[in-house]
Amino acid sequence: MHRLLARALAPARAPLAGGAAAALSLALASSVLAASASTAAAPAGAESGGRPGSNAWFTSWAASQQNLAPTPLRDQSVRMITHLSQGGDAVRIRVQNTFGEAPLTVDAATVAHSDGEDAATEGRPRAVTFDGGRRVVVPPGSEVWSDATALGTGAQDDIAVSLSVSGTVAPGRHDSAFRTNYLTPPGSGDHTADRTGTAFTETTGSTLLVSAVDVRNPGLRGSLVAYGSSVVDGTGSTDCGPGCSRPGADLRWTDDLARRITSELPPARQFAVANAGIGGTTSAATCPDTGASVRGLDAAARLERDVLSLHGVTGVLYYYGTNDLPAGCDAARIEASYREVFQRLRAAGIKVYVTPITPRPGYTDQHNRDRHAVGTFVSKWNSCGGTCDGILPFDQVLEDPVRPNSINPPYDTGDGVHANIAGQQALADIVSLPMLAASARR
Repeated sequence: MHRLLARALAPARAPLAGGAAAALSLALASSVLAASASTAAAPAGAESGGRPGSNAWFTSWAASQQNLAPTPLRDQSVRMITHLSQGGDAVRIRVQNTFGEAPLTVDAATVAHSDGEDAATEGRPRAVTFDGGRRVVVPPGSEVWSDATALGTGAQDDIAVSLSVSGTVAPGRHDSAFRTNYLTPPGSGDHTADRTGTAFTETTGSTLLVSAVDVRNPGLRGSLVAYGSSVVDGTGSTDCGPGCSRPGADLRWTDDLARRITSELPPARQFAVANAGIGGTTSAATCPDTGASVRGLDAAARLERDVLSLHGVTGVLYYYGTNDLPAGCDAARIEASYREVFQRLRAAGIKVYVTPITPRPGYTDQHNRDRHAVGTFVSKWNSCGGTCDGILPFDQVLEDPVRPNSINPPYDTGDGVHANIAGQQALADIVSLPMLAASARR
């Protein structure tokens, strides 16, 4: 077992309120094939810490916490369904109390395979320990990683993570899971070892307490973290047309990209993909009209806990700026925030791949001038003027060829902002895998 990885983070500012695509991809691929043999420096979170093998742990799933759930937990269990981008021979989990105002006591935790359809598990849940013990107390503002739990997993597996919480505590959450998660009633105690889902009679559309799952797999070459707002988080990924919804199908562009990596890259060039999107957030911290619920969740403010504290990270897919413009930021502020974040990532040996700001029909003329300026900065030398490592041309994929300031209708959820299931797949399809493979650390 590795030594307990507990981190008392600097206090977070909690929210104040409770065809052409293929051609373009080929062109991008040809420009970076020569770079695919290069390697990045050891990434953040690559400490050995008693792990078998060197740098064998990679974050395979993530859900960034953003606030506290409005309903506290009271001596009950939660079962969160997590979808792995890659598998391994063991897992470990991160439990966060970042926004908590009181200690979080976890009396028991388990992991088990799931079919993703309900609260039942496939096979007996495996006990999870923290520094060798079943019980762990996470102080306010802190997080803890579990010990390794032997559980063989594969790419695209669903894993049920169950936690029993004692006392009364407001749990940290990620608002939108885009699937159903499960809770037992208050006062019901520990049901983490249950194979059936009978006791889990309550549901939530959020992800509570657990914010990352690592897999132990020395064959992986890195973890790629998608970082941004709702367009990363997955808004629109359940939309299959008017009156049609597919929650729990894992159809975000990051999920589609993970499946492309598994099927199209050779076994020796495999990567995990983790999603660190939070809806409504901005890249810049200084946008004057940022909403109270997302203030303090800008890209720089949460970079440490949502990217740098993950494991095996070799590349970041940066999809930010769509909210900065309506929140009152101009191109200069947005570009300054980009430079700050990119510098920190590259200093950590992490490569950065950036998309220009994607279109919205609601942007004003000035918004579009600023969007164009940011796009020009991102596209300069295909490297953000030497501050990033490659471009994700999502703006070109989504734009309406007739009305380039709007989303192409076949990809539009109807709100003019988010891509539907077809659009999510189109975004994943445009990504150059040789470019991403250039982030491999060994």
